[in-house]
Amino acid sequence: MKTLQFREALREAMSEEMRRDENVFLMGEEVAQYNGAYKVSQGMLEEFGEKRVIDTPIAELGFAGIGVGAAMHGLRPIIEFMTFNFSLVAIDQVINSAAKMLSMSGGQYGAPMVFRGPTASAGQLGAQHSQAFENWYANTPGLKVIVPSNPADAKGLLKSAIRDDDPVIFMESEQMYGDKGEVPEDEYTIPIGKAKVVTEGDSVTIVSFGKIIKVAQEAVEELAKDGIRAELIDLRTVRPIDYATIIESVKKTNRMIILEEAWPLASISTELTYMVQRNAFDYLDAPIRRITTQDTPLAYAPTLVEAWLPNKAQVIQAVKDVMYVS
Repeated sequence: MKTLQFREALREAMSEEMRRDENVFLMGEEVAQYNGAYKVSQGMLEEFGEKRVIDTPIAELGFAGIGVGAAMHGLRPIIEFMTFNFSLVAIDQVINSAAKMLSMSGGQYGAPMVFRGPTASAGQLGAQHSQAFENWYANTPGLKVIVPSNPADAKGLLKSAIRDDDPVIFMESEQMYGDKGEVPEDEYTIPIGKAKVVTEGDSVTIVSFGKIIKVAQEAVEELAKDGIRAELIDLRTVRPIDYATIIESVKKTNRMIILEEAWPLASISTELTYMVQRNAFDYLDAPIRRITTQDTPLAYAPTLVEAWLPNKAQVIQAVKDVMYVS
């Protein structure tokens, strides 16, 4: 094992796959000469050259479309958005081209490509730069959507995404790029669509994903001091979702909390709530609770950011509520 920053794990994944397969290339704003807006692609231009690490104008719709066309003709692009907030400019190419190409062409053309970049809030960046779109893209047939929470998962899942024959949305967090974690030194990949049981327990199931899972982990540690053994599940992938792991956990714990950094309506937590009540209703001893952001655009003021985001106290209180303890 070795210790890597989140950004370094992503860089290793891309570099290893580009060495393995000459059809893989990286394209996006500032990925080459500037070494990446968040230094994820640092040094890659020097190693792979300007034909495989390509700077683009500020034109997301244009370079996303170029990526789709390249994928249709045998290449495997990695399209980096400086933030998924900007992917809205390119969403027609993602949804109407990449996601639908295999179906609309009767299997003649696919779009094996990765759209990656940061999602959700990242400090005081204002409403237009602080939105979580995981549930938007997960709503689209033809796409796979990955949201890793640590460097080891980021590397293994990104390698799997690059090799996958479907278009994959790979969503990170600006606030995680400097996070450090243990990463295997040997070659490895992580299957897309398989959740991870982070901590085992029998008191309550807590499900989360992405950077907000850190809040869940803090709550789990605090709850353990009171003898409450929470089972924490990291979804890793929000399309496809590993329903089986979640349902088996709920059958053991009989209670579930879902923590998500997203607006509440039509969120991933809404989908999980439906599937658990549909498939494990008789095992539930309390209503499912979900914890999301406030249902407003994110304000700039730090006090309002704090009030908008889910926090450890909310998770702990929700757990005690479903356990009927004070």
